[in-house]
Amino acid sequence: MNGLKTVLLLSALTALLMALGYTFGGAKGAVIAFVVAAGMNVFSYWNSDKVVLRMHDAREVDATSAPDFYAMVAELAKRADLPMPKVYIIDSPHPNAFATGRDPEHAAVAATTGLLNMLTRDEVAGVMAHELGHVKNRDTLVMTVVATVAGAISMLANFGLFFRSGDNRGNALATILAVIVAPIAAMIVQMAISRTREFGADKAGAEISGNPMALASALAKISRGAQAIPNPVSERMPAAAQLYIVPTHISQMFSTHPATERRIEALQDIAAEMGAAPAARRRSALDPLG
Repeated sequence: MNGLKTVLLLSALTALLMALGYTFGGAKGAVIAFVVAAGMNVFSYWNSDKVVLRMHDAREVDATSAPDFYAMVAELAKRADLPMPKVYIIDSPHPNAFATGRDPEHAAVAATTGLLNMLTRDEVAGVMAHELGHVKNRDTLVMTVVATVAGAISMLANFGLFFRSGDNRGNALATILAVIVAPIAAMIVQMAISRTREFGADKAGAEISGNPMALASALAKISRGAQAIPNPVSERMPAAAQLYIVPTHISQMFSTHPATERRIEALQDIAAEMGAAPAARRRSALDPLG
């Protein structure tokens, strides 16, 4: 159901982009808008992970430089039946984590030192299982496409007054509405897609770690810390907020994530369902990690 909803919302976002192009340039404008979006998506497909990691000054770690953390991710990736992703640590007191990469074979997961220091081992495992859930569900690609198309809509709206065709030059009202309404509509669709994917990653993370309440506890701690400790990256680039396991701003109305309380409630429901499962399936996320 979440997959179908994402496809429909992505289709709506693409249609919005083409409608905006048509408003400014007729049929030719719609085609140009589509081609521009496609070109941006091709670039993002190949380079988004590098851009995101560089933006956060993330450093890659391995079994030698961060043995416990690396082993944890390796065990969780094995449980999720995923290739081993690249593992990064970000030197920042702000507690958060994210996944990136165009597909499971080229994925990377990252966590800040603030998150690693704030959470227990079980909670860290829950968070990294959530990020691997994004990888397993291919959300990293979906959200890259969404962010790119939404960015193209905003860019086109900003320059729309300069690219109108002669046939549309007299339709000032349509232009004004397009410039104002299109970016807002794109933001709403982007938020709807992102929120859907977060619930899906929470569920996948609970299944991968086998410990949904550890993830719920982590979300509560990260949410409090994320509001109290500044994040310079998201302050410079608000669009980066959709990457993180917990958003870095307070307003729920404009958040790319569901309310943390709702996510915790959903994880509590999952924990109750898992409570009826055999004890072997309810072991701690870290039991096999020694």
